Amino acid sequence: MSMLHTLAARRSIKADQLTLPAPAGETLADILQSAMSAPDHGGIKPWHFLVIEGDAREQLGDLFAKVLRDIKPDATIQEQAVARGKALRAPLVVAICARTKPHPKVPEIEQVLTVAMGAENILLAAQSLGYGAVLLTGGPAYHPIVKQGLGLGDGDHIVGFLHMGTAKEEPLRKERPNASDFTQSWPG
Repeated sequence: MSMLHTLAARRSIKADQLTLPAPAGETLADILQSAMSAPDHGGIKPWHFLVIEGDAREQLGDLFAKVLRDIKPDATIQEQAVARGKALRAPLVVAICARTKPHPKVPEIEQVLTVAMGAENILLAAQSLGYGAVLLTGGPAYHPIVKQGLGLGDGDHIVGFLHMGTAKEEPLRKERPNASDFTQSWPG
């Protein structure tokens, strides 16, 4: 399969459509290693991955419920259960984080973009090995309760929560927009 075909065929799998087995051990290490080939202006190496599996997913779910209670103090038990359940949909969750550092030539946004590009590499690597994955954010990804709960500092950003496992069924083909609709020549 050509690289262009691989890129065009990338699909996100809904987190609740992912089941065991999830990548583990050397396979997971290889998948995460793929992020290291993303462009990294200044060689800052801002990548930080938190592998969340097993009971740790329940603790992440507790953080999500705590965020809900923080922004909606009257959240019902059912709403809190839904928030908790978001961390339990897939057998493996990886918090994809950017650990930014002050740099005279590389602004913080470029460091976050480095990690985001690495996240796309991870999605492609997982799919190439037969795993399904989806990168999700949502309010908890940006909330200080979750950042603190995961041990992240002030210069750290959650780029997304990568949910991985094996797809329960083949994903539907997704119609993509034509790049020419978003392209123009600049006359200079």
